[in-house]
Amino acid sequence: MSVIRQQGDSVLIDVLVQPRASRARLGPVVGERLKVAVTAPPVDGKANAAVIDLVAKTLRVARRQIEVESGVTSRRKSLRVHGAGRDEVLARILEVS
Repeated sequence: MSVIRQQGDSVLIDVLVQPRASRARLGPVVGERLKVAVTAPPVDGKANAAVIDLVAKTLRVARRQIEVESGVTSRRKSLRVHGAGRDEVLARILEVS
């Protein structure tokens, strides 16, 4: 899955965010990005916080280990997960999608 890349001791995940979805979920891959649907609106960083919450819960890591690397105000974002391996991240994402 090219949407997940190892970079040193962290992993980059390219995502496409769908705010105001009827339910929160990860997947499927759309183009070159993992779709992340969240119920939060894209106002005052609420959607970004919801994305971080959902990804942290799915990957079983602390919220502080995830940051929005690029695309803070865009639907197309890159998330950096500190202290995780590509294979571990891929396996946990595949469990839920």
